[in-house]
Amino acid sequence: MELAEEAETKGSAAPIPPPDATGAAAVTEDDAVEQERYSREAKAGLHPLKHKFVFWYTRRTPGLRSQTSYEDNIKKIVEFSTVEGFWVCYCHIARPSSLPCPTDIHLFREGIRPLWEDSANCNGGKWILRFKKVVSGRFWEDLVLSLIGDQLEFGDNVCGVVLSIRFNEDILSVWNRNASDQKAVMALRDSIKRHLKLPQTYLMEYKPHDASLRDNSSYRNTWLRG
Repeated sequence: MELAEEAETKGSAAPIPPPDATGAAAVTEDDAVEQERYSREAKAGLHPLKHKFVFWYTRRTPGLRSQTSYEDNIKKIVEFSTVEGFWVCYCHIARPSSLPCPTDIHLFREGIRPLWEDSANCNGGKWILRFKKVVSGRFWEDLVLSLIGDQLEFGDNVCGVVLSIRFNEDILSVWNRNASDQKAVMALRDSIKRHLKLPQTYLMEYKPHDASLRDNSSYRNTWLRG
């Protein structure tokens, strides 16, 4: 991947294009803030990302189902908005192989909490990928780089990604805003497979967040979607 390869060889990567301010639609306040951030970071000689991101951490308590308690357990680790900032953060975050079970690491766009009920997530869902522990770290890193590099299809529809450390396997999930947009959902699936270099025969699962709210489960009762 370009972002990974250049960062490894140069310590940085090609900058992401600034947020699009073209077209007839008026620039929103959030757009203006993002453009100002982008300009400020670029003038400082940094490589700004298209979006600002936040890492979160959850140390889940086995058997505890209370949503209130779950929200209380979500801890913000660090935020970043440049390539340089990402590598400083990422190099200090524990690798999947060293994390206890069950643990979740979340990487979401700033302003979106890793909760089903968040306004950006409530109408969406997630693609689910299950891996053996020996390979999960590599796939997690590739997925993170795809997200911050804005390389996934319908990227503005992607809210964040999650690494879930479990006892028998590790689970990656990609959260999107709109579960009813079948074109965007399936294009995201194909994009994930392409960037993780997964065979077309690899079966991915999908689950809308409203279904998770009904059965109070992230990874049970999922839909196999190819």
